[in-house]
Amino acid sequence: MITFERETRTPNSEVFTIWEEGSIVGRIDLHYPGQGGQVHATLCTVGDANEERIQELIDSADERLVMTADPFREDFIVTVWKGTYAGTYTDSEEEDD
Repeated sequence: MITFERETRTPNSEVFTIWEEGSIVGRIDLHYPGQGGQVHATLCTVGDANEERIQELIDSADERLVMTADPFREDFIVTVWKGTYAGTYTDSEEEDD
């Protein structure tokens, strides 16, 4: 089962990690226009995801995230990137205790 874990939220966007069976299978950034209009997304998924799998992730995000946030949207436009997770980087330095 595909699940979504929210990483961050702003007034006009949300970012989710996509999980399935205990593994990360992708990440999606959603950008809402406000009053209707087009919802834009960037979906990042594993490099070996085929078209069927990509469509499954898009449909799940649309049904469980987008339609609950903006049921009157005109369109859901998704840009898809395929690759491997390389890590999370930050410019802040952590001190060892």
